[in-house]
Amino acid sequence: MSLARVQNFSISLDGFGTGVPQSREAPFGHAGDRLHEWMFANRWGREMIGQPGGGTRGIDDAFAQQFDTGIGAEIMGAGKFGWPGWHDDPEWKGWWGPNPPFHTPTFILTHHVRPSIEMEGGTTFHFLDASPAEALETAREAAGGLDVRLGGGVTTIRDFLAAGLVDHMHVVVVPILLGRGVRLWDGLEGIEMDYEVEATSSPSGVTHVTFTRADG
Repeated sequence: MSLARVQNFSISLDGFGTGVPQSREAPFGHAGDRLHEWMFANRWGREMIGQPGGGTRGIDDAFAQQFDTGIGAEIMGAGKFGWPGWHDDPEWKGWWGPNPPFHTPTFILTHHVRPSIEMEGGTTFHFLDASPAEALETAREAAGGLDVRLGGGVTTIRDFLAAGLVDHMHVVVVPILLGRGVRLWDGLEGIEMDYEVEATSSPSGVTHVTFTRADG
C-alpha cells in the first residue's frame, strides 16, 4: 500500500506551523515568510518558485528535494488552499498561480464543496467533505500506487496524526519563536512512541526531524 507522507513541513521552536491572523494578504499571519526561508534559500526551493540558478546545496536542499519523489496525490486542508473565507470567492484557485507546484490530483478537505478545478502542469483540485480516513482512501486510489503527500495546514496534519494515518513525516524546526498561532503537537502527547525519530542539524540553523512508523 502507498504511504501517507508529510514533507518539508516547517514549525517554530515553540511548535507553531503558522502565525495569526491569517488573511489573503498574510497566509501565515504574523509569521510571514520566516518559517520557509530555509527552503527558498536552497536550489530546489528557488526552482520551485520559478527562480532557477543559485541557491544553496547540502542538507537543506537534499531534504527539500524529497517533496515530490514518489508522490501521486496530495491532501490539504481548507486553510492551506486559501484564507478564511475563500469559499465565498468562486474565482479563487489557490495561492500558487496557474501552475501550482503539486502536479498531481490534489484533494482539499472542506465543508464548502465545489466543482473540481484543472490547473496547468497536472494539478487538479478536488474538494472533499470527508474524514481523514475517507480522504486518504480516495487519494490513494487517485495516486495509482504512488504515495500520498499530506500537505497541511497544521490542523490537517494533526488530525491525520491523531487518527494514526501518517507513515512518514519530515518536520523542519526553524529557530524562531512565534508565541502564538496554530501549534502542531497539541493533543498528540506520546506520538513519538509510534515512530522511529531521527534529527539532522543543518548549518542554516534548522533541524530536520523525521518520523518513520516503527515496525509493529
